Formats: sequence, C-alpha cells, structure tokens
Amino acid sequence: MDFNVLSIVQLIGGLALFIYGMTTMGKGLERAAGSKLEKTLEKMTGNVFKALLMGMVVTMVIQSSSATTVMVVGFVNAGIMSLRQSVGVILGANIGTTITAQILRLDSGGAVSENLLMQMLKPKNLAYLIVLAGVIIMMLAKKRRTRDIADIFSGFGILFIGMSVMESSVAPLADLPQFAQLFATIANPVLGVLVGAGVTAIIQSSSASVGILQALSTTGAITYSAAIPIILGQNIGTCITAFLSSLGGSKNARRTAMVHFYFNLIGSIVFLIAVYAIEYTVGFSFWNSAIDKGGIANFHTLFNVTCTILFLPFTGVLVKLATWSVPSGEVQEDPLSKLEPRFLTTPSLALEQAQRCIADMGDAAKQNFHLATEPLFGEGMPKEDVFRENESFLDRAEVEIGRYLTNIHNIRSVDQRRQLAEMMHSLSDFEKIGDYAQNIFGRVDEFRQGDMSFSPAAMQELRAMCSAVGEALDLTVEGYVTRSVSVARTVEPVEEVVDTLKERLKSRHIERLGRSECTMQTGIHFLDIVHDLEKIGDHCSNIAIYTIQLGEGAEEFDTHAYAKQEYKSTPQFAEKLRYYQQKYLTQVEKVADKADD
Repeated sequence: MDFNVLSIVQLIGGLALFIYGMTTMGKGLERAAGSKLEKTLEKMTGNVFKALLMGMVVTMVIQSSSATTVMVVGFVNAGIMSLRQSVGVILGANIGTTITAQILRLDSGGAVSENLLMQMLKPKNLAYLIVLAGVIIMMLAKKRRTRDIADIFSGFGILFIGMSVMESSVAPLADLPQFAQLFATIANPVLGVLVGAGVTAIIQSSSASVGILQALSTTGAITYSAAIPIILGQNIGTCITAFLSSLGGSKNARRTAMVHFYFNLIGSIVFLIAVYAIEYTVGFSFWNSAIDKGGIANFHTLFNVTCTILFLPFTGVLVKLATWSVPSGEVQEDPLSKLEPRFLTTPSLALEQAQRCIADMGDAAKQNFHLATEPLFGEGMPKEDVFRENESFLDRAEVEIGRYLTNIHNIRSVDQRRQLAEMMHSLSDFEKIGDYAQNIFGRVDEFRQGDMSFSPAAMQELRAMCSAVGEALDLTVEGYVTRSVSVARTVEPVEEVVDTLKERLKSRHIERLGRSECTMQTGIHFLDIVHDLEKIGDHCSNIAIYTIQLGEGAEEFDTHAYAKQEYKSTPQFAEKLRYYQQKYLTQVEKVADKADD
C-alpha cells in the first residue's frame, strides 16, 4: 500500500481522535477530582517542592502541561499567586506532561501471542472495549460524577484508537526511501529543534506532537539522532499556549509565561550541548539506531526530570530573567484583572475573585467620599483626576463584576448561590455610594467656584454628619472584607444616628433661615449635601445587612426582611447607639446652644 492523499486524511483524522480522546479523558479526570483541584493548587504553592508536586499531579490528571500553565497564568494574573510561587508549579507541570507518552508506550511492539485473550489485552485492541464501556456507562448514567467516569473511559479508549489510526496511516512510509532521507536531514540539531517547536506550536500540545512522533517511530525510519532534537523542540513549542494566554494580562502573567519559556529554552540548549558533546567525544552506541515509542517516552521524561532537578536551586534566576524580559513600566494594573475567565468553571475561585473586586469598590467609594467632603472644610484642594478615575472604576466594576457573576458555571452548593446573591446586591450599593459621593463633589465644587460659604454653625453640623457617615462607611467596608457579622452589626447604630442628624440639621437650617443667618442659595446646597450623606448611610446599612444575612445563613437577601426591630431591642444595640449619640449628636447640640446664647 502506498502513502497517498487518503493516508494523509487518515493521519489527520487519527490526530484529531488522539487530541479529542486526550482532552475528554483529562476533563473527565479533572471533574472527577472535584472543583477543589485548582483551589488545592493555589494553596499548596508556598513551598517550591509542594508546588512542584502539585504541578506534576495536576498535569497528570488533566493530561496537559499547557493547561496547567494557563491555569497558573490565570492565578498570577488574578493576584492570588505570586510569580515566584508559580515557578515550582511550572517545573512540576513539565514532569507531569510526560505521563501521556509513557501511557502510549504500553502499546509498543513485541512478541505477539496467537492467544486471543492476549491479543485483546493489547491497548490498541482493548481500547475499543474501553470505549464501549464508556458509552454504556454514559447511556445509563444519571449523575454527573458517573458521566465523568464515562468520559474517562471513552477518552482513554479514543486516545489509543487515534494513535492506532495514525500508526496505520504512516505504515507505508517505512518503504519510502525519501522518508528516511527526510529524517536524516532532520538529524541536524537546529533543524530538528525548529521542526519540533513548529509542529507543537501549531497544534498547541506537546503531548500530541510527541504522540505523532511515537506513531512515526513505528515505521522504523526515525533514529535517536533525529528524534532527540525534535523532542527538545517540542518542549519549546508548547510554550506558545501560555504566551497566548498571557496576552492582555498583567505584567506578572506575562512573566509567568516567560518563566515557562526560559525553562524549556535554556533546558533544551543545555541538553543539546551536553548530548552532542558526549556523542562527538565518547559516542552513543544507539545514536543511529531506530527509536521506538518507549525510547521517545523515556527521553521525553529524562529531559524534563533532569531539567527540573537542575533548575530547582535556580528558580530565582528564572524569575529575574522573566522580570527583565517584561519590565514594570508605568502602566497601572487594572484592579478588575482579578476577574479571570479561566476561573468561571470553578465557582469557589470565581466568587473569591469577585469578592475581592467588590472590596476594591468599597475602597474606591471610601476614597471618593473623603475626596468629596474634605474640601468642604478647607482640608485640601479637590483632586478631580483621582476622583474621576475612581468613579469610572466604580461604574465599570458594577457592569463587569455583574457580568462575571452571571457567567459562573457549575454553582451547585447552596452556600455559593447565597454568596453570589449577596455580591449582586452589594456591588450595586457600593456603586450608588460612589454616585452620591459624586453628587457631593459636584456641589462642593460649584459652591467653591461661586465663592459661597456656609455659616460657622452649618459647617460644624456638616462636619459632625460627615464624620458619622465616614465611620459608617469604614465599618461597612471592614465588615464586608472580613465577612465579620459583629463589625457589620455596628453599622446600624451609626446609621440610626445619621438619620437623626439629617432631621436635626434640617430643623437647624430652617431656624437659621428664619433668623436670616444664611441665604436660600446656600441653604439649597446645604440640604442637598445632607440628603446625599443620609443616602450614603442608607446604602452602608444595606451592605451591612447583606453581610449579616450571609453570615447567619439567610436564604434570601432582603433589607426589609432583616429584623431591625429585634436587633434594636438588644442591649448591645442600645449601648452602641448611646455611644454614637454621645459622639456625634452632642456636637450638634453644642452648636445649637452657642446659637441660642
């Protein structure tokens, strides 16, 4: 049989089956391992040896070092893993990726028994039975975990069927002298590395490209001298996936991709020099011998294990090289980069990242509140550029975080659904706090430009109310960030005092108007600012109630459903209320007493 167009079609089809089987098996294993796989990877990166072990195990499970590296790029981009922590995982991933080639070597040739049972036990024949078992399990499965097991079985079988199809399609090449000449040419180390890197970069999987090489090795035309440079190039080519993944990410995400690249590039150069130095001095007896699938798998493993051992003491060098390649620059990182799309299939991680971004919204709202109110009392000039930047972030964050939360997949636990509902409420309230701060900022700016001023009594009253609202906002953000029910409970007494202050300040303003101590124009600004301050207090109360309801396990998030009256009847509330009344209301009373005098 000749090698023709049909053979090429079969080769491509076999490769497609191979990649599909590998992907299906990897995803099945990943889901069977549970959604905590990525969470475990994140937590076990404090020590480089633990990180290496976890990178190796995770890659063995998901059958792809590229996928693990992309995951790590996502962790670094989101800020939950440092660049230094990522190095150990990447080293481990390069060892873990060799498992696929070792599995494929199980189908290596050897003495063939005439016994039917022994023939059926050969992986390429057993694969069909494994796929059949997977299909039967899938048809009978009612639970998701059972379907995951079906994917593992069918993926494993399809992997070997794809390999068998590739081997059959390239079998005619064994009789073509041109094929042997081609690989004799590729024995040139530089050309071999380029071919291996190019093929791997195109299909974006070193496991698949190694599988192709193992299939071609069954022709007997590939020697060790030709295969070794190609395998080294395959390790370099697999870096393309991490590069593509890091595009548009933070500088540390791009540096993580560079760590992966430098590991494989430097390792390949060192290995190439060492191998050819030994060959030209001592010589390898097997150098011009045909390599089989086992030899390819062994060299692939040897390379990655050796390079990992060599680089372990020099992880800092990899970090420095990556940092040098991607300098810091002056571009500020986007706080919303924490919303990693890669985490959408892992609810625990996605919700945690969204919560951190909402906490950033709280900090931005706090900063804008102070930027808006401090110029009112002559405590610095308005910083309009910073204020506008924060306000833009709050508006954008509400939209992007909301979209991110609605796109999270596989939320099954009640606690996660409750957490998501709480976040959808809280991010809206934080954004509205920013809107009311923007109202105050605009009114204060207009007030200053009009060269208007409040009376001393009005200034002291506003200062007291701003202080109360500022404390309520501080407590709200602290309670939200720390998920502290006890801190969140202290917001309501402050908000109660803010409501009282609003009524007192309105009454005092009417009295001043009657005494002609202020004008109608300044009075309008005064009442508008008091209204905005009271609204900020209301939204602080809402967020605090959501925090309390989440902590206490409420099924729904509703500020009206929260038993305020029940809480207000407790001694703890009464004590806090007296404290804040003494702290803020007495300031207003002193102002009133001076006016009466």
